[in-house]
Amino acid sequence: MKLILIALFFLPVMCMAQEKDFVIRGQLKGLPDNTQITIKNEEVSDNTLAKAVSKAGKFELKGKIAEPNLYYISFEGSSQRLYLFLDASDITLNGHKDSLNIARVNGSASHKDFQEFNSTFNPLFSRLNPLVQDLNAGKPDPDNKMRIEYQDLVNKVNTTADEFVKKHSTSAVTPLAIYVLSQLAPGYEVTENRFLQLTPPLRESYFGQMINKSIAEAKIGAIGTDAIEFVQNDTTGSPVSLSSFRGKYVLIDFWASWCRPCRMENPNIVEAYKKYSGQNFTVLGISLDRAREPWIKAIKDDNLLWTHVSDLKFWNNEVAAKYKVGTIPQNFLIDPNGKIIARDLRGAELHQRLEQLLQ
Repeated sequence: MKLILIALFFLPVMCMAQEKDFVIRGQLKGLPDNTQITIKNEEVSDNTLAKAVSKAGKFELKGKIAEPNLYYISFEGSSQRLYLFLDASDITLNGHKDSLNIARVNGSASHKDFQEFNSTFNPLFSRLNPLVQDLNAGKPDPDNKMRIEYQDLVNKVNTTADEFVKKHSTSAVTPLAIYVLSQLAPGYEVTENRFLQLTPPLRESYFGQMINKSIAEAKIGAIGTDAIEFVQNDTTGSPVSLSSFRGKYVLIDFWASWCRPCRMENPNIVEAYKKYSGQNFTVLGISLDRAREPWIKAIKDDNLLWTHVSDLKFWNNEVAAKYKVGTIPQNFLIDPNGKIIARDLRGAELHQRLEQLLQ
């Protein structure tokens, strides 16, 4: 699995038909006179949304905004930032120049919802991220305690996400929340259900459109759809097509030599291959490696007896891009007609499914 890090980020803002005014009246103790204060989203433009100069610790930022979105306030001579979900409001800001990030913000309904989002989910993310790092690093996990804790936290995030969306279905912050939380949703159906709870204008907002796009992409590789055809070279440099396996059950397995969870799952796949390869079943390994030597060595070391392909482009592997693979290990079970009938089968679940199909 990739490291999951939930963080603030910026994306371009779509232009709306009508811009609206905002004003931010700030007061920061200890702020020297003539200090320049700005509010911007530098991913949109190098230009600032608004700027002001302080006097007696006070300043006023005024401007127009196309739609509510995430910006940050900063002042010269300091690396501090205050993230603000800005809307067309009359906002007040009070704090100290040495702790800008915890300044009090009032007057903005959107920012209030953004603060609630942070206070609700950041404690969960702070517990989740170290677990993901340890699991990715292959840290010993006796009795699967870390994996169980990880799954419990993911379940808690999703339960809390559903509650947040239901409570804030008309908030400008909710499309951003849904987009961020989709990383941990158990499937695109969950994200789609949250998206459909939004009001029509929010579905058409920038983050609403991002969600809609991500749902459409997530449906690629969905159970019941046709597997996407591809051709990639095997370990000898010879091209191999998915369609060449038509007539068999095929487990398309995305992995890499550097991926500890993948290597930990390999013995389970080897066992399934040995048990069912004589019953119209095979595996097709697609490696997200970036060098041939470790790829070949891992195949040999793990006794992976099936066909393997790779373009050695790391996360830019062209087949992974077609299937929208963003984490590994990940797999798709294809039936003899080329349809996806299951995905992400691990451990005993893989054996149970194959037994149902082949015995």
